[in-house]
Amino acid sequence: MSDTATPVTPVATDPVKQFSVFIESRVGRLFDLVALLTAHDVHIMAITTIDASDTAIDRIVVDDPDRARELLAANNFAYAECDILAVEFGDATQLKHILGAVLAVEVNIHYAYSFILRPEGKSAIAIHCEDNELAASSINSRGFKVLTQHDISR
Repeated sequence: MSDTATPVTPVATDPVKQFSVFIESRVGRLFDLVALLTAHDVHIMAITTIDASDTAIDRIVVDDPDRARELLAANNFAYAECDILAVEFGDATQLKHILGAVLAVEVNIHYAYSFILRPEGKSAIAIHCEDNELAASSINSRGFKVLTQHDISR
């Protein structure tokens, strides 16, 4: 757990943005998305793919959501955007405590996935849930850091 003495819920002021990009299920299309963002210096910080019969949903968290939004629209990638919780933690044994904090306030988690890389060897998890503010408050009260968009920007 972090050494934060006073929990602060950053969700309302600078939430982490997630893009759900709807991509036709064909060879190389995910590569096209990643190449587009990379070519414009937008770094993918977390990613997960859900396959459906004709399309896939690629959920991504990037370091520059404004630029990503422009690129997706200009290059005809259909997408939806929402706020998520991004929680930083030291090691895998702490995941239980993060999930327990959300359970304690009876907030349902719709899905979760991990970040690719965090500074200083720390891990992070992206959580999409029913009530970000309540979940963030509970997570913070247990000493974990809920990241802001600023925290993940380069």
